[in-house]
Amino acid sequence: MAELTDQAARDLGVRIISPDRPGISGSAFQANRKLTDWPPIVRKIADALEIDQFHILAISGGAPYAYVSAWQIPERVRAIAIVSGAPPIVDLGEHSGLLALYRWMLALYRSQPQLLRALFCLTRPIACLRPPIRFRPLLLKLLLQPCDAAALRDAAAFEACFESQRRAWRASAKGVMTDAEIYAQPWGFRLEDVDVPVRLWHGKEDRAFAFRVALEIARRLPNCTARFVDHAGHYSLPIRHMHEILADLIAV
Repeated sequence: MAELTDQAARDLGVRIISPDRPGISGSAFQANRKLTDWPPIVRKIADALEIDQFHILAISGGAPYAYVSAWQIPERVRAIAIVSGAPPIVDLGEHSGLLALYRWMLALYRSQPQLLRALFCLTRPIACLRPPIRFRPLLLKLLLQPCDAAALRDAAAFEACFESQRRAWRASAKGVMTDAEIYAQPWGFRLEDVDVPVRLWHGKEDRAFAFRVALEIARRLPNCTARFVDHAGHYSLPIRHMHEILADLIAV
């Protein structure tokens, strides 16, 4: 979803670096990887580019990777912005604040993980397809709430959000499955131990991760400024507020 930042980054003079996680798109698969394996990769990338300190912007499923980097290499991370971010699922008392599809996958992961892996493999050919433009309005209407559907009617925004998903699936279902499993596992640290400044943005109409879940995350972070946006959903928030989000982040 890095393409969503393009115009705002150009306007603000921000350089965006968006590496693929192991096993995603063209990045090499890494078996048995954990969330805590990510910060050393970030450090190597920054060292190779001769970047001492940097900010991190994370949208949706990128949130755990931003949190773990802020926790493990705080001397390199100036601040992080979390937009429509995924929570630490194992810490949740109950899962009603998650999208129904996520609840179903989580239950299957715990009870029949082999079946879930098989379903991921069966899903791959479909997930790699680009839906015809003429069918997009119908898909948006059927699958998303009005605020997100309206934001994604813009062709550029639609491609920015879903092309990255198609690229991820094209590599292998195994890489996507490994990535998904990380969300269901303990992260390996506590949010209370993330001292780097956090700018948390969340739409009050988000159905993937409910507003009340984000509110609890904000309470746990010791150095967090939270902005809960009215009439914004999981997709419409980053699409319509990116300039504001980036400007706020780089000011830290």
